[in-house]
Formats: sequence, structure tokens, C-alpha cells
Amino acid sequence: MLGNTMRRLVLLGLAGLLLPACTTEADVAPAWEVPGTEVPANFPAPVYATSQNPPSREAFELGRSLFYDPRLSRTGDISCGSCHQQFVAFAHQDHRLSHGVDNLLGTRNAPALQNLRWRSELLWDGGAKHLETMPLAPITNPVEMDETLENVLRKLNADAGYQQRFERVYGRRPIDSQQLLKALAQFTAALTSSNSRYDHYRRHEAGGELSAPELRGLQVLRQKCGACHAGELFTDETYRNNGLDRTFAADSGRAHITGRPQDAGRFKVPSLRNVALTPPYMHDGRFRTLREVLDHYSGGMVESGTLDAQFRRSTGGPGIALTDDEKTDLLAFLQTLTDTEFTHDQRLAEHR
Repeated sequence: MLGNTMRRLVLLGLAGLLLPACTTEADVAPAWEVPGTEVPANFPAPVYATSQNPPSREAFELGRSLFYDPRLSRTGDISCGSCHQQFVAFAHQDHRLSHGVDNLLGTRNAPALQNLRWRSELLWDGGAKHLETMPLAPITNPVEMDETLENVLRKLNADAGYQQRFERVYGRRPIDSQQLLKALAQFTAALTSSNSRYDHYRRHEAGGELSAPELRGLQVLRQKCGACHAGELFTDETYRNNGLDRTFAADSGRAHITGRPQDAGRFKVPSLRNVALTPPYMHDGRFRTLREVLDHYSGGMVESGTLDAQFRRSTGGPGIALTDDEKTDLLAFLQTLTDTEFTHDQRLAEHR
């Protein structure tokens, strides 16, 4: 007779042989969740609430399909994902200016799309006031997607698959503009980047150890850059003239929206999250490296009537006093803001 120990080993062995045949994927895989629905512990409350709280998987996947669908452009060649690539935090790798239909050049650098739920105004000049209306700007821009909302809806309604998917999510046909914009927002609202090494450090989680240079860089950032790149999102969401140009005939920035002369040359302060992944830098992509950016702030600024007051110094030209050692430490810290979980999350990737 088998002893108790031997009997248990035999039974476990038989179970191991039988398990693959009677175990489904649902039994072994973690539950699929729509990404970006939770508020990270070190983040403030978001300003945008998704139309479904939390959004269903079907609504999220519909928005993802639209984000990567080139039919939203006039030529059928350019999708939102063409200029907002996941592996570089939904920015445009190595492109100084956005590239649109017929290979036309835009006038600004394509910004990273991340943590949009926390933004009350969008685009470099704040021209979009709501996450659900933001896509109208690139869709209708003649050097980006160059399409009309009417034509986009016509193309989507001609697709039986899209009609069925929209009806399942929103309960009616035909597809209308409200449905289209809400569906896109279900995806873009999910683009939450909150798992960098810095985040683990802030939340006292495993993998959050920062080196001495990185910690020094964090202190430099807080002391000398924190007025603009504030809080856990590393932006105060304001518009600033940071001394790039003396005149603004080519791009007046925020003044393009407000019409106020005092807003000329002011642009939205971008977040520093994933900044190491998103060159080139500034609204027009003029700087290729982060070192060039720091050199600009320490000694490359130019005066203009709307230059932000914090950059004016009592002696010397405008700028921020940064030593070479401080720049080195800052560059070390900025690397800790890279979130590879975000840039490799297959739920956010294009699914063909």
C-alpha cells in the first residue's frame, strides 16, 4: 500500500497531467481591466470624468480602434496614432513638426498624450477646452488630417462593423458626432502614466530606489524648475514665454486663442513625465536633446515683452542659474520619470 506522502505525490502528479486539458484561459489569466481608470495614490483628483464610469471594455476598445484608424483623415493615410506613437509616450519620434496628409508639415511639435484626464485645457495654446472636443483640431486641420466631421461620420457609418460596435456601446444608430468624440475619449482618457521609478519612490513601493545624483536632481528641479513643472504631474498647466524668440510672427502661441497681446509667445508648460523619450523639445521641436534644453534655460534665453517674470534676473541676461553639476543631476533625475509599463502596455497598442 502507498503511504500518505506517496499517495499525495501521485495525486498531484495526475492533477498536473490533467490540468492543461481542463483549464481555460480565463482560469489562469488575470482579469482584463480597462487601463487608466484608477487615480494613482500620488496624483490629484482628475478634472475629466469618462462618460462611462468606469468605461466598459467594449467602449475602450472602440475608442482604440478609432485612434488608430487612418480613415479619420482625408487621404486615409494618417491616424491619431501616426503622430502619437506609444513607444515614445504617444509623441512623435524624432519629428520636429507633425507630419500630416500629403506629407505636409504642421507648425508645431506633436506633444505626448498622457494623463489627459488631469488637464482642463489642451494643445500647446489651450485651444481645446475638453477632452472630447480635442480631436476636432487635428481632424479638421488642413496640414494634419484635413477632413470634415461630416465625412468621417459618413465613412464610419458605411462600415457595418463600426455601426454594430457603436450601437452596442451607445444603443442607437446611425453613428453621430457625439458618439464618435465620446468613444475617442474613452481611449485617450485611459492614457495614464503613473508607474515610473519616481512614482514607485513617491509611493514607497518596490523598485523606487533613487541614486544620490537622482535625489540631488529632484531637489534642483523642485528649487529651480518647480514653479512651472509643479506637482506630481510636473506641470502647473499655465502658459509661459520661456525666452525662445524676440518676436512671434510665425506662431503667437496662446495669443492665437485669446487675441491678447500679453499672451504672445506663451505656450502650455508641458509635463516632464517620460520627457527622456520625447525629443525634440519645445512647441516647435527646436532642441534635439535635454542638455540643449537646460543650456537654453541657463544661458540661451532672449528678452521679449512677454517673457515670464521669473526668468528675469537682476544681473546678466534672462534665465535660470544652473551649474554643470546641477544639470548633470537634473538629467539623471529626469530619466526616473520614464514609465516603461505605459509605453509597453499592450492594451494601449494598435490591434490589427
